[in-house]
Amino acid sequence: MIVAGVDAGSLTAEAALVDEKRKLIAQSVVLMGGCSLAASEEALKAALKRADLTLEDISYIIATGCGREISPYANDRVTEITCLARGAFSLYPSCRTLIDIGGQDTKVIRINERGIVSEFDMNDKCAAGTGRFLEVMANALGVGLEEMGQRSLEFSEDLQISSVCTVFAESEVISLQSQGKAVNDILRGIHKSIADRTIGLLERIGVEEDVVMTGGVAKNVGVVRAIEEKLGVSLLIPEEPQTVGAIGAAHIALQKVVAAKGPPSMHNND
Repeated sequence: MIVAGVDAGSLTAEAALVDEKRKLIAQSVVLMGGCSLAASEEALKAALKRADLTLEDISYIIATGCGREISPYANDRVTEITCLARGAFSLYPSCRTLIDIGGQDTKVIRINERGIVSEFDMNDKCAAGTGRFLEVMANALGVGLEEMGQRSLEFSEDLQISSVCTVFAESEVISLQSQGKAVNDILRGIHKSIADRTIGLLERIGVEEDVVMTGGVAKNVGVVRAIEEKLGVSLLIPEEPQTVGAIGAAHIALQKVVAAKGPPSMHNND
């Protein structure tokens, strides 16, 4: 038996396939923004292709993310908060706090010893501190997204970006450039500002170790390091931090299938 989770996000869509032993057998990340139907379909097709399976091989599909309502193949739909918590817990049973920074929002989640959400908070009103924020800063500085993290670790001057608004922060970055400040130093300041905003959210729900970080921004070592410095703890980062919501959705799908089958019969045929 194989089940699937599909996470349709604002910038990417992800899919994960899990078997009856809770083993992750395939996953995919597709860059097609806008919570689109096409992105959900492509992500699932990509995961199926990697596992050499077809849609008919899948017993149950859970959709999550901002595009979950338009996913055509889903048997059910679950919020991303619940799916992220379940996915992080499946990868790290010791996880009690989850930080998820995606393309358009930041979520912080407290998880209990059963992998269930006990408290959460999120910033979804503004792009500050998200993947979109990093894209804007990268364009302003003329650097690639993939090089921002490593370059920020090679800073000389510990600059501070005080603006929390993306528009004002971009103006601040341009001003620092005009003052002759080094790009690496500015990048360090940008990542520290994201860390400050994240810590502000965490303070509302409290932090308990272990702390896991997911989402596309978890691939930026500069942001990870800045958050670790401010928290005073090491973050656990999944091998593919963008698929955690989809993995959680797949685990919930498996749970639903098992529950529907009911407990094994106590009768025998003797």
